[in-house]
Amino acid sequence: MIHLVYGGSGSGKSAYAENLVMTLDTKNKYYLATMKIYGEEGLKKVQRHRELRAGKGFVTIEKETLDDMEDIKKIVTEKDSVILLECLSNLTANEMFREDRMIPCREVSKKICSGLKSLGETAENLVIVSNNIFEDGIEYDESTKEYMKALGEINVFAAEMADKVTEVVCSIPVEVK
Repeated sequence: MIHLVYGGSGSGKSAYAENLVMTLDTKNKYYLATMKIYGEEGLKKVQRHRELRAGKGFVTIEKETLDDMEDIKKIVTEKDSVILLECLSNLTANEMFREDRMIPCREVSKKICSGLKSLGETAENLVIVSNNIFEDGIEYDESTKEYMKALGEINVFAAEMADKVTEVVCSIPVEVK
């Protein structure tokens, strides 16, 4: 089963996704954390997420990019498992904005979509968290527009491959698919 959970910043999507994982009859729970920590605010966000999942039996895998997909497959060896991918927006930014250059939109979306497919084949259950960043109406610079385009393509792919899609609005889950 693949379940996409998306929503705006602070919508409660992460807590919803973690609680969803806890309802699954799966012994092996993996938390694929993709956030690259920048500054005090990033550190606080990571700490909050660690506190949310404390005591829930997750094995945390910290991967800022999918360059080491084989490493993930070496860790997640049981078919009877669930991977919680937190989150596509961080992963997309990490893949696109490299230290030495910006990777083109199509290359990033192709790589991440391939990685999502691989993750879906690795575990019995995959819960994917992503952000809805498309509704503010602000005009952005070209690199941000490219990021938004890539994330949009990835979100569409994830929704198409997902068995279920849930939008979380003010901590209220709205079933979309």
